[in-house]
Amino acid sequence: MIYLGSANIIQGMKRLQAYKYELIPNGDQLRAMRRFSGSCRFVYNKALALQKENHAAGNKFISYVAMAAKLPVWKREAGTAWLKETPAQALQHALKDLEKAFKSFFAKRTAFPRFKKKGSGDSFRYPEPKQIQLVVPEIFITY
Repeated sequence: MIYLGSANIIQGMKRLQAYKYELIPNGDQLRAMRRFSGSCRFVYNKALALQKENHAAGNKFISYVAMAAKLPVWKREAGTAWLKETPAQALQHALKDLEKAFKSFFAKRTAFPRFKKKGSGDSFRYPEPKQIQLVVPEIFITY
């Protein structure tokens, strides 16, 4: 599902409105979406493993900015060159999700973040609305 929202102003009050669309991708689009969500899961798990190693060495938490700086390096590595096929913003959101999980852990609201498994909550996000074009009756996602 994809959610597209807009804000309407009614008598001085802000009303949020969202539209809900069901995506019915063809085979190639489905494979691309699965590849994107798998890449996001890989980046999340790799960053979590780095955080665990860093903590075991007695160092402080690695911030989102420092972790995001490692993303281009991971894309250039021979074994993970396939990360280039995934939109960078989707990968950055995976790192933001991990930082949010750690902040909740440090605030004692949740347990320590866990590694993500394939098939449970596979997802990715396009934060840029420019990448989504709605031409009735179709939605186009550019990457």
